[in-house]
Amino acid sequence: MAPATILYMLIGIASLFIPSPTQSQTQSHFQPNTDEAFTAIVISQRGLDFVKDLLIEKAVSSIVPLQLPKIEKSIKIPFVGSVDMVLSDTTIYQINVSESYAKLGDAGVSIIVSGATCNLSMNWYYSYSTWLVPVEISDRGSASVQVEGLEVGLTLGLGNQEGTLKLSLLDCGCYVKDISIKLDGGASWLYQGMIDAFEEQIGSAVESAITKKLKEGILKLDTFLQALPQEIPVDDNASLNVTFVNDPLLSNASVGFEINGLFTERKRDPVLGYHHENSKTSVFCPDSSKMVGISLDEAVFNSASALYYNAAFMQWIVDKVPDQSLLNTAGWRFIVPQLYKKYPNDDMTLNISLSSPPVVIIAENKIDATINVDLIIDVLEAGEVVPVACISLVIRASGLVKVAGNNLTGSVKLNDFTMSLKWSNIGNLRLYLVQPVMWTIIQTVFLPYANSHLVQGFPLPVIHGFTLHNANIICSDSRIMVCSDVIYTETNNLSQLLSIWIDKYRLPF
Repeated sequence: MAPATILYMLIGIASLFIPSPTQSQTQSHFQPNTDEAFTAIVISQRGLDFVKDLLIEKAVSSIVPLQLPKIEKSIKIPFVGSVDMVLSDTTIYQINVSESYAKLGDAGVSIIVSGATCNLSMNWYYSYSTWLVPVEISDRGSASVQVEGLEVGLTLGLGNQEGTLKLSLLDCGCYVKDISIKLDGGASWLYQGMIDAFEEQIGSAVESAITKKLKEGILKLDTFLQALPQEIPVDDNASLNVTFVNDPLLSNASVGFEINGLFTERKRDPVLGYHHENSKTSVFCPDSSKMVGISLDEAVFNSASALYYNAAFMQWIVDKVPDQSLLNTAGWRFIVPQLYKKYPNDDMTLNISLSSPPVVIIAENKIDATINVDLIIDVLEAGEVVPVACISLVIRASGLVKVAGNNLTGSVKLNDFTMSLKWSNIGNLRLYLVQPVMWTIIQTVFLPYANSHLVQGFPLPVIHGFTLHNANIICSDSRIMVCSDVIYTETNNLSQLLSIWIDKYRLPF
């Protein structure tokens, strides 16, 4: 479905949604709001040119072969009478494009093809009877047709309709400049002049057939866009809100989209989260040659943090560590003597949980995270788990993100931490002695656990077949920008693409 390609690309790139508040964001409640945008995408002129070239390739493959209606014509010739001529099985079997361009304007996106040629095959038949000869005379054969100076243009309007991308065909047309016909078979040399009289009708048939094909394609594409999901599952608990916010922004050099982009619960329950301010998302890529720019507000990352915290996924029991002596009271003999005295040579576990959602702050060229952790020391005595103390940690870490395929992945490293005793059943703890142990636990247990999840990344729901290429990441005030080229790696038609979305995300159709 040819014209679909441009919008597959637009919505494919514009659907690069990836899973950070101000410093006073911890204990308020957050309700996801589909009227606010936290992800912005800009497609540059170079990106549109890439789309245009891909569109033309797909347009040609979807249009050919194209069958044209039968053409019939009668001509009266003196002394001969009425001559009936029929052209049938007329088929466009090849289209060659040498010049094309994509243009943006207030009205929409225009795709223009000029100077193209196409080749047709057909069968011809004629018959006539005259008073000179009392029987009908007929002949038949084949013909090849060369169409020169073929021009095709369409203008697509883009809008937001209840959170989905609405496509409308504002203008569509096809014009044939010149046609040459060569007959084969029969007494073709005798009838070449009569067949040339069909040039205008053949040209009109070509124009009408291609225009009709384009219009049908736009209608199918609009139906496809309306069927795209407004949330993309990340796992069994989280989804990305991919609702479009506001109409696309068109200029003479780029087209921009705004998307909600926040994480939500699959059941759409309220999410315990943070205060956020919806600053206007914008995209600025220093390398203007990149096809696509994607801006992600830190609120996107913090919505994921709040969601997984609310779903109680940020709690785990540690019973194995690289230095296993830390999980026996004997290893704490000189750090917390009263612990060893009360529970000599007993095994231990560490109950680690987050006391609030982690807060991500994105600044110039860096990403910082603040993580509040409660670490409960449990002693295993006679088959029972006995909590003996709880230490509160405030971990300050820095993050690194990168693009791997169509995923945004990351990692964190420890900057520093502070700690305080929250409660104890074994008396006061000398925290300065405990601090080296906590440092070891954070470095060898907590951070590797976190990074094992971050390295998997969050899915970027790109339309099937498109892949980010040579992506750069830029951190600025409160947002991350991904500036990238895009490659097309797989050919799919409309029904295949829709089927993939339904199967992958189990859409309720």
